[in-house]
Amino acid sequence: MIVAYRFAILFGLLAIWWAAAARLGPNVIPTPTATAEAAQRLFADGRLVQALADSATVYLSGYSLAALVAIPVGLGMGAFGRLGKALEVYVYALSATPRVAFIPLVIVLLGLGVEAKVFIVFLGAVMPILINTYAGVLAADDDLIEMARSAGAGRLRIFLKIVLPGALPFVIAGLRLGATIGLINTVVAELYTAVRGLGGLLAVYGNTFRMAEYFVVVLTLAAVGVTVTEGLRMLEQRFARWRQSR
Repeated sequence: MIVAYRFAILFGLLAIWWAAAARLGPNVIPTPTATAEAAQRLFADGRLVQALADSATVYLSGYSLAALVAIPVGLGMGAFGRLGKALEVYVYALSATPRVAFIPLVIVLLGLGVEAKVFIVFLGAVMPILINTYAGVLAADDDLIEMARSAGAGRLRIFLKIVLPGALPFVIAGLRLGATIGLINTVVAELYTAVRGLGGLLAVYGNTFRMAEYFVVVLTLAAVGVTVTEGLRMLEQRFARWRQSR
């Protein structure tokens, strides 16, 4: 039933797209047909595939690094209350600071290459993952913990059997948020540093008003975002089954 609703919404969006293209003209909004033809051209000459590969390398590298750093730090902050209380004010301060403010400093330190782009993606993705992981540990069921302690369970066993399974939904939610922000930062990084990847194509086609090609890149970014978030949703479902079997 959900699939039927999604297709109905898709057809509605296509109808709105056609109407907007007819109303505003192809120089502002290209028709779906013109966009599809542009996509064929970009695939045929390899530009879109190469740009997608460049962006995927930067995005996955930065996002993976963010997850590898944020999850252990968030778990540590939650497991050791004093450490968490000491660090959380700095974490929230960094989270509230626009990532764009760090880009000039990143470029000065790392240059305009892949390293700078990866670090910019890392900056965008790390905080949502860390904060959600930290919140997940803090949200552990106190009654279950007390029962486990009364039954003689040690701290490590309580963490592995109660705290960690309870925190998993928060961790996955953080990963999904981090994935979205990381994708946005991928485009920002490619616009501010060496102009390559999908962000580079956006700059080229936007500046030359080649709107059909521009829409192809935008839709490609949307497809990447949907693929990553749906993959994480499936991972969340698998972990939910694991939690029930604990």
